[in-house]
Amino acid sequence: MKTVYLSLGSNLGNRAENIQHAIEALRSRGVYVKRQSSLYETEPVDVRDQGWFLNCVVEAETNLMPRQLMKALLETERALGRRRRVFRGPRTIDIDILLFGSNIVALPDLDIPHPRMAERRFVLVPFAEIAPSIRHPVLKQTVAELLESTQDRSQVRRLAAKDC
Repeated sequence: MKTVYLSLGSNLGNRAENIQHAIEALRSRGVYVKRQSSLYETEPVDVRDQGWFLNCVVEAETNLMPRQLMKALLETERALGRRRRVFRGPRTIDIDILLFGSNIVALPDLDIPHPRMAERRFVLVPFAEIAPSIRHPVLKQTVAELLESTQDRSQVRRLAAKDC
């Protein structure tokens, strides 16, 4: 089994339910979530004229290879109503591969580690909650170090359990 880290986000519908349904659906596709960060409410970064997101990061195990994992994530998104109408626009669910063990994957349709994870507080804050000492295989810094040095100043607020 390979340990992978995934980012999940939603800004349409019941955001917390969308994330929970995605985590549950991953199991049937061979992706077993072992740890999950808290949920964080985050302001939109790339396309700012949309609702705020809920985000979290999960640590999971899988026997899938990187492309198989990406296919499983895309199938999960589609099954939960994701439609790609506006690039980086509103979505019921978005699941990204952050890390695939310490592997580096550079394919035309898949880059691992996620190429923008070090620039995104909405990824780094929940990631640092569950795995601050995990080292980025290209940048050679820990998640905690990446969070400390990121230029991103977008708002990321941890939700209290009662708000989930």
